[in-house]
Formats: sequence, structure tokens, C-alpha cells
Amino acid sequence: MQEEGRSLGRASNRGKNRMIKIVVLDGYTLNPGDLRWDALEALGEVTVYDRTPADEILSRIGDADAVLTNKTPLSAETLARCPSVRYIGVLATGYNVVDTLAAKSRGIPVTNIPSYGTAAVGQFAIAMLLEICHHVAHHSEAVHAGRWSSSLDFCFWDYPLIELAGKTMGIIGFGRIGQRTGEIARALGMRVLAQDAYPNDAGRAIGSYVELDTLYKESDVISLHCPLFPETKGMINAQSIAKMKSGVILLNNSRGPLIVELDLADALNSGKVFAAGLDVVSEEPIRPDNPLLFAKNCIITPHISWAPKESRQRLMDTAVENLSAWLNGEMQNIVNG
Repeated sequence: MQEEGRSLGRASNRGKNRMIKIVVLDGYTLNPGDLRWDALEALGEVTVYDRTPADEILSRIGDADAVLTNKTPLSAETLARCPSVRYIGVLATGYNVVDTLAAKSRGIPVTNIPSYGTAAVGQFAIAMLLEICHHVAHHSEAVHAGRWSSSLDFCFWDYPLIELAGKTMGIIGFGRIGQRTGEIARALGMRVLAQDAYPNDAGRAIGSYVELDTLYKESDVISLHCPLFPETKGMINAQSIAKMKSGVILLNNSRGPLIVELDLADALNSGKVFAAGLDVVSEEPIRPDNPLLFAKNCIITPHISWAPKESRQRLMDTAVENLSAWLNGEMQNIVNG
């Protein structure tokens, strides 16, 4: 494998099948080195870049037939200047980085990976909730610092400890991930309320569908698992927070722009929202002046819900399956059909 240098990206051209040229514009987050690109290389001549800056997108696509991207944007202008591109695979569930209408107008199918992270993302939402309830990391650090050894009592705690059994979890967006989160919440003894545009029997087996205002009013914990659309952007704001219980816990490992961050920071600092667990923010990487960095009781992690190796392997496998299906004249996980 030819190395360009870790900070600039890495490229490989080991594929022996020369039928098509495949470029991965930002492969590092999917595969920082613990997975293999072999299955993709079996489909054609592959070049993998760790990251692609905006001013190198065109040159790196070059005369590629297939382009795979995670967060590197593919605009209408870019597609117009890359006439060789016949296929775009998004290495994620969300595909807003691609101008799908422009791609469709050029006859370019765009695929995504719809369900690779269901287990991982649901697990992570509950992990944030449990950390808020018990502050496990803090208390372990306190013990290692010697505070338990010097304690006059057999135990101590620095934060209120919260039992979840009997409390209500409200889940906004009750698709695969929302339902998985609801299943775990039920296993913890929680009542589950759900709000979704498309109620279904699988969801009814886990929780009760209610109107959004009812969910706000009755939930002790609110977890966001909905897509980012114009109608959901900024849905958690001063007005919606006012409808929630005082002392509510808010979780978001879906999309950062669902939340008006200054409004949430104000609610955390006032105590209206007891705590928040966030794996996503409106601009990523997070800006150093993001108000949530300075808010009380706010856990922020760097968009890693999706990142267990098992989850990334499923993503890799599905990306290869999507491209292979297209090469065989079939349509799989097309988002602009």
C-alpha cells in the first residue's frame, strides 16, 4: 500500500480488477486500521484517502467511476465537473453531504447504509443516561485519587444517584434505533412513550405512541432518534423545553441541529433540564465557543455512538454489497431512486 502520510491521507491501488475505478474520499473514521478494504478492492481499482480537503475533492475523484464518501461533500458543482462518476456510496445513514437531486439528474444512484449501527447507537444512548445517573467515571477517579482510602465511611457519592425503574423514557423518532433504545429502557424498568410519523406494531410492542406535547409533559428522560429535516431542525428550543418536566434529562445521539444549543445551555444552567448527554452537536468538530461546553451537567462525546468495530464492519460490508449490487444491475439502498 502506497502511503501519502497519515495527515494527508493514504492511497492504495492494489486492486487487480480494473473494470471500474473506485475512490474513497474519507476512509479513516470507518477504517483507522483495524478493518480491511479487501472486499472493496475485489470490485475494481481502489484508492483510499484518510481525509480529503475541499480544494482536493475534484483532483482526487479524477476519472473515478464510483465515489464513496462519509462527510466529504459532493455538490452539484462538483458532480458537474466529474463526468466520469456513475455511482456514489455514502458511508453513513445520513446522506445530506450529497446533492442527491443533482446526482439523480445525471443518472447517478446514491446509496446509504441504513441500519448498521442500530445496536451500537441504542447502547450508547443508554450509556450516556447511566453515566448521568451514576457518574461512574468520576467516582472511579475519586477512588484512584485516594478519597475512598481516606474516607471515614464505607461509601461516599458526589452527585445525586438516580434509579431509572419506574421512570418514563420519551423517545422522539421511533425507528430501528429508537425502538432498540426503548427495548433497553424497558429492560431497566422504564415506561416508554414514543413519537413518530409512522407508528407500527413493532413500536407498539415496546411503548405507547403519544402526541409530542404529551411526551414532553410526561417524560423524565427524552431521547432523540429522529432524522434532520426542516421541520425537526431546532425542535428542542426554549418553547419545547418549557413544556418539559423540570429536571428532565435530555439525550441526543441522532443529529446535532435538532437542538438550539444556546436554549439548551440556558436550561441546563437554570436547572430546568437536569442533565444532557450529547454525542452530536450542530457543528462538528465542536467549536470552542459552543455554549454547551460551558453548561452545567452536560456530557459531550465526539460523535462515537456508531463506532464500535462490529458496527463499522457491518457498515463496510453493506457498502461493498451496495456497490456490488449496482455493478450487477440491481438497486440496493438507493436514496435518490
